[in-house]
Amino acid sequence: MTRNIEHALRSTVAEPTKQDGRSARWEKHKQQRRTELTDGTIDAVRTLGPEVGMDEIAAHIGVSKTVLYRYFADKNDLGIATTVRFFETTLLPRLTEAITDDVDEYVLTRTVIGVYVNAVADEPNLYKFALAGSGTSAAATADSEKLVAQLLGTAIVMRMVERDADTSGAEVWAYALVGGIQRAVDWWMSSRSVPVADLIDYLTMMVWSSIVGIATVNGSKEAFTASPPPLPWVATDDTSGDDDDEMMEIVDDIGGDR
Repeated sequence: MTRNIEHALRSTVAEPTKQDGRSARWEKHKQQRRTELTDGTIDAVRTLGPEVGMDEIAAHIGVSKTVLYRYFADKNDLGIATTVRFFETTLLPRLTEAITDDVDEYVLTRTVIGVYVNAVADEPNLYKFALAGSGTSAAATADSEKLVAQLLGTAIVMRMVERDADTSGAEVWAYALVGGIQRAVDWWMSSRSVPVADLIDYLTMMVWSSIVGIATVNGSKEAFTASPPPLPWVATDDTSGDDDDEMMEIVDDIGGDR
């Protein structure tokens, strides 16, 4: 199972290469040069910050800006390449190292979330530039979400096929979960209002609860719609209005944080 997951991860982040005869040699050189320049960009962002410009990136690498534009259409193109490279050099090695055994679904879920959160927490400048899209256009953000969603969708399908479950909604679930996680991490990276461990716990609660709900109906939207799981209700002592007062305090606290 671990080998299958690793293969899926590598397939997700692999960049396509052209194989068209005489141009193959140029394409190989171009990809190698793009990789070198992308690695230089990563170092520049780590050193100079996420708002670094093309002139500063070129100077840091030791090339002219013309060279950058020879291999990248614009800063957005460079940002997308940086996103892919971040997956190849940072996330992928950490994921394949963490997932070493045939672990159960809960451990797998928590491990993947923990690896992702810790990776971006360790690389705030690179995350803002390559993944959060602050240094590039919205296309880079969409591209990064697509990569993560493909990764997660592959893992979901693999596990659900083992259970003979309906996988029709896998792509929808993957994008919903990835979008929620990325938006939560975006918020957290700017505020850091809770410890890293707590963020991982809360995200695991959300994702695992979704997975359990889907697994309960074996992936069937018809079964879920026909009999949606009820919300558990905790019995309380109604002899006083303490519960209402506590609820109002919670609402006031949430409103005060805005």
